[in-house]
Amino acid sequence: MEFTEEQLKLKDDFIKKRGYWNDFWDGLLKVDADFFNAYLNFSAIPWQKGPLDPKIKEFMYIAIDVSTTHLYEPGLRIHIENALKYGATVEEITEVYQLTSVLGLHTFTMGMPVLLDELKKAGRDSEINRSYDDRQVALKEKFRENRGYWAPFWDDLLCIDPDFFEAYLNFSSIPWQKGKLEPKIKEFIYIAIDVATTHLYEPGLRIHIQNALKYGATVQEIVEVYQLVSVLGMHTFTFGMPVLLDELKKAGKSI
Repeated sequence: MEFTEEQLKLKDDFIKKRGYWNDFWDGLLKVDADFFNAYLNFSAIPWQKGPLDPKIKEFMYIAIDVSTTHLYEPGLRIHIENALKYGATVEEITEVYQLTSVLGLHTFTMGMPVLLDELKKAGRDSEINRSYDDRQVALKEKFRENRGYWAPFWDDLLCIDPDFFEAYLNFSSIPWQKGKLEPKIKEFIYIAIDVATTHLYEPGLRIHIQNALKYGATVQEIVEVYQLVSVLGMHTFTFGMPVLLDELKKAGKSI
């Protein structure tokens, strides 16, 4: 693809400010350089003045791309490549995956309150035994020890199915027991996947902001996580432009 001198300058500017280039940007740069430049200036803000290390920035991108609410492989590959360039280890990236994989439990943290509310409306609230036995008390304490917090939305699952709760506890505790990332960074990953536009899960977001603050996070760091995650909308172009260009080619047209 042939670029004008102005477009080549924008490409170089992107590489300087964002640290990489990928062919999926070519189409947008060729079709609308003004919009590309506006996006570059927008997305570069956390890279120019943000407090997080470049490797940690890339972990945020990895988390939202590999999340089950998105599963965007082209971006995932780019940001793994970038993270490795910034010194990330296989163990660290695997830990990002482990932390992100707990997103499936929002089936329960969102679904259980709805189920219980409907039981109450149906006059069947008494079907739930909300008293803890010794094992459930121990599991709750183990959750606090392993995960560093407790939230009321876990109570009903623990009451209804302690076996499943214990299995989840053991599963979700692995990166907290073995992982190398500091607790604050783990919480940033949870914040990223909860605040991403593909999920927007406020109950989890509030919990993990509270936890991050407890671990010493600053307002600027959390805002930077938001800034990094907010570029997710540009996958409209990194996914959509190659499709548009392919269809133009099939139609015998070019840009």
